[in-house]
Amino acid sequence: MSSGTLNIGEGVEVRPDKIRLFGKWSWVGVEVRDPSLKRYINLKPVWLPHTGGRHEKRRFGKAEVPVVERLMNKMMRPGRNGGKKHLAYNIVKTAFDIIFFETGENPIQVLVRAIENSAPREDTTKITYGGITYRVSVDVAPQRRVDQALKFLTEGARQCAFNNPKPIEECLAEELILAARGDPRSHAIRQKEEIERIALSSR
Repeated sequence: MSSGTLNIGEGVEVRPDKIRLFGKWSWVGVEVRDPSLKRYINLKPVWLPHTGGRHEKRRFGKAEVPVVERLMNKMMRPGRNGGKKHLAYNIVKTAFDIIFFETGENPIQVLVRAIENSAPREDTTKITYGGITYRVSVDVAPQRRVDQALKFLTEGARQCAFNNPKPIEECLAEELILAARGDPRSHAIRQKEEIERIALSSR
C-alpha cells in the first residue's frame, strides 16, 4: 500500500480525501484538540459508518468504531428505538445537514468539539472505610469521558424532542452546535458541569 492511500480490499487503493461520510463530509482536517481523547475518538475515513458490531467481543474494541457510528448507536437507546439502526442513521445524517446549513462548518468537526466540551474530567466514586461510606473525587478515564459525552448529547436531543413538535433531527443538531460552542444551554454541558461541581466538593 502506497503512502497516503487506504486499501479497501482486492488491491483497490483510495486516497483518504476521496472518502466522504454520507458522500458529503470530508474527514480530512478534522482534529481532536484534547490529547487524552485522541486515541478514543476514531476518525478513520469511512463512507458508511456501520461496522456490524465486529468490535463487541474485544476489550476496548469500541475505540475502533467510527465516532459517528458511536453517536448512532447511542441514538438507539433506550429500548424504544433499540436495533433501529437505519432510523438512527437517518437522524444523524439529517442532523449533520442541518449543522452545515446553520454553521457552515464540517459536521464531523462540530461533533468532535461537542464531545470534547461535554466530556467530564472529574467524577465521584463511593469509598467504604470502617463501615462508613463516603464519596471521593476521581479522574475520569478517557474512554469513559467519550462514553459519557455521547450519552449526554443524545439524552439532550431526546429530552428536547419528547412531547414536542420539534423533530429529533433538529434537536440533535441544536444540541451538538450548543455543546461545540460550550454554551450552558446545552444539556450535555450542564450535565458535565454538575458532575464536576459535585466532584470538586468531594475532594
